[in-house]
Amino acid sequence: MTSVVIIGAGPAGLAAARAARARQAAVTLLDSSDEVGGQYWRHLPAERPAERESLLHHGWSTFLELREALEADPGCDIVTSAQVWAIERDANDSPVVHVLVGEPDGTDRSQLILTPDALVLATGAHDRTLPFPGWQLPGVFSAGAAQALAKGERVAVGRRVVVAGAGPFLLPVAAALAQTGARVVGVFEASRVRGLMAGWLPQPHKLMGVAGKTGELAGYLLSHLHHRIPYRTGHAVVAAHGTDRVESVTVARVNADWSPIPGTERRIRADAVCVSHGFTPRLELAIAAGCNISADRFVTVDAAQRSTVPTVFAAGEITGIGGVDAALAEGTLAGHCAAGGSPTDPTVARHEKKRAVYVDFAARLERAHGIRRGWTAWLKNDTTICRCEDVSYETIRTTTEATCAVGLRSVKLTTRAGLGICQGRMCGRTLEDLAGRSAPGGLIDRVSTDRRPIAAPVRLGDLARAHDATAAIPTDSL
Repeated sequence: MTSVVIIGAGPAGLAAARAARARQAAVTLLDSSDEVGGQYWRHLPAERPAERESLLHHGWSTFLELREALEADPGCDIVTSAQVWAIERDANDSPVVHVLVGEPDGTDRSQLILTPDALVLATGAHDRTLPFPGWQLPGVFSAGAAQALAKGERVAVGRRVVVAGAGPFLLPVAAALAQTGARVVGVFEASRVRGLMAGWLPQPHKLMGVAGKTGELAGYLLSHLHHRIPYRTGHAVVAAHGTDRVESVTVARVNADWSPIPGTERRIRADAVCVSHGFTPRLELAIAAGCNISADRFVTVDAAQRSTVPTVFAAGEITGIGGVDAALAEGTLAGHCAAGGSPTDPTVARHEKKRAVYVDFAARLERAHGIRRGWTAWLKNDTTICRCEDVSYETIRTTTEATCAVGLRSVKLTTRAGLGICQGRMCGRTLEDLAGRSAPGGLIDRVSTDRRPIAAPVRLGDLARAHDATAAIPTDSL
């Protein structure tokens, strides 16, 4: 019997688990959270559920179906609070997955070493937030964090909230905040109408396959109308102001490349600002497993969702930002093929077609809302870039120029940017962008801030202890 380990229990991971079990594979599904569902289906725990949970999530019935089927299946072992901290490769080039199970800050976490026949990575993505003056103030949140608090805890991040950045994700964030009682004083999309039309309108017949998104959009628009939330394109938050926390923000009109237009600035009173400029795939484990990463920073996969490592598959946002429907389709194909199936099998034909539709959708999303080069015009010399190490824009620029640095590793070591507790998860992409602009000819060492051999904090005691379980999947007994 084929053994399959799946890392990530969001839409892609759940779909992969169901598909692998349909081919009778032994499945171990890992997730670092204490609940399955991922960021998309983040919900209150069972002991304090929402009265009408379905109103708070799109596709809630799909989630319930997946969760119930997998929890009732003895061939699927769901392990929550499972932190995968490293992936190695054995002598046969097969993945060896190191896992700690228990409370993240606990001292008695159990250790697992998994050696499956196939590995599916469905680790998802997190917000990318471009820095601006004042973004280090308390009260500035990534849009994903604000939504997580609203959906998972029913907590509003503020009373008067500004939502800004780029992409359709701003709409559900504003809706979730409004449902928790916050007053959303405005949603500001940096892309201008012409840019949005250039991204979305060409060959409109190809959008017919994503008709379900129209219903979601209509729901968000109705929520905006009901809560009287203004929506402005071609605008960006270019500064946050306050002493101990955010008290107001400056919003300015921006041109097509996102450079602020002088004279258009206006200050808006707010006690919180939620910002997202797209998403960054979580690539630490994919890189550790040896997967090839494309120039646009996604895991390279073939028609079977197989990476360049034959026994490692990938699905969801780490292969391209396409939304939940793309994740479900890719997860199904990845799980099916990891368990020995083929993408040409009739049982997965509709998922293969859906994947093709959402590959086009992801490309449109990037063309319409992708980050434009002019955003750096809103930075000031003293703007903090790395919040963990308190490294300013001026420090990065002048140090890079003074040392003639042409490698990211050199920039990190001389400035300390990206070396703090988050290990570059917040500032990494920005640091690469800024350092690459300052270095003559750009950075040449091909070092990425996503390369983290130890993917999560691990206590020295955990490393020192002998492993209690050397193989959670004894394949010789299956």
